[in-house]
Amino acid sequence: QVQLVESGGGLVQAGDSLRLSCAASGRTFRNYGMGWFRQAPGKEREFVAAISSSGGTTAYADSVKGRFTISRDNAKNTVYLQMNSLKPEDTAIYYCAAGRREFQFASAPTGFGSWGQGTQVTVSS
Repeated sequence: QVQLVESGGGLVQAGDSLRLSCAASGRTFRNYGMGWFRQAPGKEREFVAAISSSGGTTAYADSVKGRFTISRDNAKNTVYLQMNSLKPEDTAIYYCAAGRREFQFASAPTGFGSWGQGTQVTVSS
């Protein structure tokens, strides 16, 4: 089992940037793919970005492509989500997730077995 703790959320204006962090503990971080998801009020949780165990492969939702960047530092057991040019529609709770199986790249929620508690991102217009 892995424990995930997100940080870095907050209230910003449209056009601003934020960087979310997710610190992992409890298993060999570098062997697992990681992902970010978000859930806005009244909506289902949706995929935002994913990164492979090595960091060599990434995937993004069309809505954030070109604005968000996922990265990881395996020496620090941390995955990041750099969010630029934020829009009001990016307002949501952002969740970090860890893959179910070693060395498997996933982007669907079913591919992730551990989730953080979430961090709120609010973008005002």
